[in-house]
Amino acid sequence: MQTLIAKLKNARRVAVFTGAGVSTLCGIPDFRGPQGLYRQPDAERLFDIDWFRRDPSVYYKGCMELVYGLRRFKPGPVHHAVARLEQAGTVKGVITQNIDMLHQKAGSRTVYEVHGSPLLHHCFGCGREKSFEEICVLLESSPVPRCERCGEAYKPDITFFGEMLPEKAFSDAMALAQKSDLMLVLGSSLTVHPAASIPPLTVRAGGELVIINAQPTPLDRDATLLYPDLAAFAEAVLDAWA
Repeated sequence: MQTLIAKLKNARRVAVFTGAGVSTLCGIPDFRGPQGLYRQPDAERLFDIDWFRRDPSVYYKGCMELVYGLRRFKPGPVHHAVARLEQAGTVKGVITQNIDMLHQKAGSRTVYEVHGSPLLHHCFGCGREKSFEEICVLLESSPVPRCERCGEAYKPDITFFGEMLPEKAFSDAMALAQKSDLMLVLGSSLTVHPAASIPPLTVRAGGELVIINAQPTPLDRDATLLYPDLAAFAEAVLDAWA
């Protein structure tokens, strides 16, 4: 890890791109893993916008544990390492595919959630806004949280299939990637598009790519450094920026 630590210390602008591997270290199941959400029967309906319009209870019943149980989880060592790098001025922003809000809990301030987030929910009818915590309170007494004003269901600001990705988060993430001289990919298979199209932007702009992931990725050939162990990365960063 000494080579990577040296690169991080010499870099002018570092972007971080995170995927499910960062969250599984905290005990959160990978949606696409062997026991993940997408292995459940009718899983394709859970994050389908047409199904939500038809019957929002399908989403709330299927995601009660994996989305609204996220309150129980705490950031892991990788989240803390990334936050430490941002506090040191090395990392200029975090681009994440995850919807677990753990980067913010760890102290990261500039986070681009390119698949959306449950941090806010909006009424599907009138657009009224509720926080994640307010929705969790409503779910204690009702299987589907509904708007007090119009009676429609609240939908999380997670990007469902059939919806556009959050435009500002995605454009800001692309701008960060293009301006960075080092893109650090942590725990992502880089197979989910269009988010996976962001890290190559750094390489095309003349920057370097470093990938830390347990399995190979389609961009391994473009990486300057490859590592399999996220825990070792976190330990090295927390030691170097103690």
